[in-house]
Amino acid sequence: MAMISALLVAGLLSAPLTKTIDVPFSVTDDALIVDAVLNGKKTSYMFDTGFSGTIVLDSPIDIGKPDGTITLRDFVGEFQAETVKIKSLKLGDLEVDAVGKTVVKQPSNRISEQYNHRCDGIMGLEVVSKYVTEINFQNKKFIFHPDSYDISSKVPDNKTTFLAKMLPLGNTSIELSVETLAGKSMVLALDTGNAFYGTTHKDVLERVGIWTPGKQPEFMKMAGVASGAVESFYMMMPEMKIFGVPVKQSVWSIIDLPSSSADHDGTIGFGFLKNFNITIDLKRRRVWLEKFTEEVGNQPEAEVGLSGAYDDQTDRILVYYVTPKGPADKAGIKRGDQILGIDGEDPGQINFRDLMKMMQGPKGSVVDLAISRDGTLMRIKVTRDFMINGMK
Repeated sequence: MAMISALLVAGLLSAPLTKTIDVPFSVTDDALIVDAVLNGKKTSYMFDTGFSGTIVLDSPIDIGKPDGTITLRDFVGEFQAETVKIKSLKLGDLEVDAVGKTVVKQPSNRISEQYNHRCDGIMGLEVVSKYVTEINFQNKKFIFHPDSYDISSKVPDNKTTFLAKMLPLGNTSIELSVETLAGKSMVLALDTGNAFYGTTHKDVLERVGIWTPGKQPEFMKMAGVASGAVESFYMMMPEMKIFGVPVKQSVWSIIDLPSSSADHDGTIGFGFLKNFNITIDLKRRRVWLEKFTEEVGNQPEAEVGLSGAYDDQTDRILVYYVTPKGPADKAGIKRGDQILGIDGEDPGQINFRDLMKMMQGPKGSVVDLAISRDGTLMRIKVTRDFMINGMK
C-alpha cells in the first residue's frame, strides 16, 4: 500500500476516479469540439477517437519547445511531426494524467476554418484511455464515470441499447466488428474524427462480397486525409449490423487504395456515432451505445461532382478534381478553373468541407457558378445529381 501511494505521488500511476465529472462540448455539423487547458494555455480541440495519441496542436500557441518527433498513420500512409512534452492538461474539472504524454505540432493553423468553430487542434484517444468515458451527444457533454462503473454488466435490449466487445487488436484504437447479412465481417474503428458515416477500402468490399473484383466505380471523387488527397467514391451499402446496431442502408466513402494496416479495415465515423450516447471502457474492452434518434442510417446527397479549395497563391477557390461523367464535367468545368462566385455570392476563403456542402443539394436543383479560366469569365449552371455507386 505504501509503495502504491509513493508511485501516485511520483506521478507514475494515475489515481482512480471516484466521482462523476461532466465536461461540456460543442457539436458542429461533423465534429465534436471540447475546451481544455494545456500547459496553462486555454485551447480547443476536435475530439478524435481515431487518433491514438494525445493532442495534435494546429495553431501557433506556445506550449513549449519541440523535444522529439513522431510517426503518424492515417488511412493510407505515414508522416512525421515534431512533439512537445505535456506538463499539465485539464478538461473542465478533470485533471488528466500527463505522465509520458506529448503534443504533436503541425504548422498549418487552418483547422478552425475546417469546422467553422474555434479549434486549435485534435485531441486523441490517449487523453481518455484511463477513464470510463461517456460521449453524450444528446446532452453535449463528456461524462467521466468512476472506475467502479462497469458497463460490461449491463444488459442491452438490442433495440435502443447495445453492448459491443472490442476486438483484440491492441489499445491504440477502438476496433469493433461490422457484420454483413451474409455473415462476413469487417474490422472498423469507432472514429469521432471521421466526418463521414463510414470509410473503408475497395479491397475490403471485395473481400466481404459487396464489390465485384475488377469492377471500376462509375463515379470517382477525391478525399482528403492527413497524408494527402486520395481517390475515393461514395457507395450505397447494403443492410448490415454496425457494432451490433441494425442499419438498413447507408452511404460510405470508399478509398480506392489498400489500408495502411493489414488488420484494420477503416472507420465508422461521426455520421453514425452522433445518433448515440457512447460509453467507452478500454480497460474492460467494452462499448455501450444508447440510441436517442429515430434513424441511424444516412440519406444520399445529390452534388455537382467537383472538389476544390482556397489557394493562397491566387487568392481564389481552385478546382482540383472534376468527377468524370458527373454534372460539372458534363457542364464543361475543368481542373484548374477558379470559382469566383457560387449562386451570386463571393465564396471568399471557403474551406474544402464547406465547398463540398455548397455543391450538395436536392437532386435536380441548380448551382450557378462564376468561373475564371485563363482570364476569361464564364457563368455555368450545373444541375445536381446523385453520384453514388451501388444505387438502384
